[in-house]
Amino acid sequence: MPRRATLFVVWIIAIVFGLARPAGADPAPDAVAAAKELVVTMRAADQLKTLFPMIMQQLKPAIAQGRPEVEKDYDAALPHIVEAANARMIEFVDAIAAVYAQHFTADELRQISMFYKGPVGQKFLQNMPAIMQDSMAVGQKFGASLAEDMRNRMSDELRKKGHKI
Repeated sequence: MPRRATLFVVWIIAIVFGLARPAGADPAPDAVAAAKELVVTMRAADQLKTLFPMIMQQLKPAIAQGRPEVEKDYDAALPHIVEAANARMIEFVDAIAAVYAQHFTADELRQISMFYKGPVGQKFLQNMPAIMQDSMAVGQKFGASLAEDMRNRMSDELRKKGHKI
């Protein structure tokens, strides 16, 4: 796996699992409750669960490093690893709810939940896994293109200064 793709996957994992409650006052209990309802309504845990197998497949080349015996064992262990990650979804829901409760009042959270419970919100949620997958592909492609462009520009600038690149 190219280094950029590996870094992108690690970045996604860090965002997903590195979620900590922001510093500040504890949110009101009714805001936390409304936030948990919103996170459940948004199916945030289910959306994350759909990403696990894809993330793990992207990590496979970096771990297996072309060794067929490691790839075989990796594939065999994958369902157990994904199952263990899925078992931790309550932690994810609680962490996301804490973030939302820090930024919105209980009333605002209930209004957002109403949107997601409506037909447009449900359509949005139904399409979200495909949107996330497509967005990751777009992000990887754009990131690779941007990195190549920046590398070329930097090389040109350094050559102007007399460096051999």
